[in-house]
Amino acid sequence: MAIPRSPKGRARETIARLSEEYPGTAQALCALVHHGPFQLLAATILSAQTTDERVNMVTPELFRRYPTAGDLAAANPEDVERIIQSTGFFRQKTKSLLGMAQAVEERFGGEIPDAMDDLVTLPGVGRKTANVVLSVGFGSPGLPVDTHVTRLSRRLGLTAASDPVKIEEDLNAIVPPAERGTFSLRLILHGRKVCIARKPRCEECVLNDFCPSSTVRPQNKRSGGTKSV
Repeated sequence: MAIPRSPKGRARETIARLSEEYPGTAQALCALVHHGPFQLLAATILSAQTTDERVNMVTPELFRRYPTAGDLAAANPEDVERIIQSTGFFRQKTKSLLGMAQAVEERFGGEIPDAMDDLVTLPGVGRKTANVVLSVGFGSPGLPVDTHVTRLSRRLGLTAASDPVKIEEDLNAIVPPAERGTFSLRLILHGRKVCIARKPRCEECVLNDFCPSSTVRPQNKRSGGTKSV
């Protein structure tokens, strides 16, 4: 294959190869166990500064006690704090969860809104969290930018930005809308498994023949059906 030289070409080839490495829909690739947008939103708020595994340990009890936004809106904060304490920053997270639930109940009739402009008005919800809900919960275009997406997109030469909003803008310009959610999730999975922060495993990486940051000699790779330039 011709080595992709442009950010758009590298994005196209990255999409093709990582879709083989990490197959599945955004719903299937998401590590947070949930049923429906409300649970996903709550779990994503809880995931700040902790692992998805830790969140999945506390959400069964949280959702058993508070199955709807209305139930959570009326919850005793101390009870919620006790349930989520092991996720860290539990007082602030409780404040965000209850504020989110109250806003959803009062302003959106108990249903999680499906528009970015509405989601980011909820307590505890920024663009990254909103994009998770859009892409995984609603199947809409949304590209969450976390530390893994930031690191990999910069290493791959898809952006030179460090600000998450600018990175999202740069990636949206070269990633088709239908691919944005899965693209983000696959970068996250690849960042956890291969392209780790301190010592990336370039020799194991399926992108190493065209990644500008690769430390191994380029090899002839399968193209995944693409002819990137």
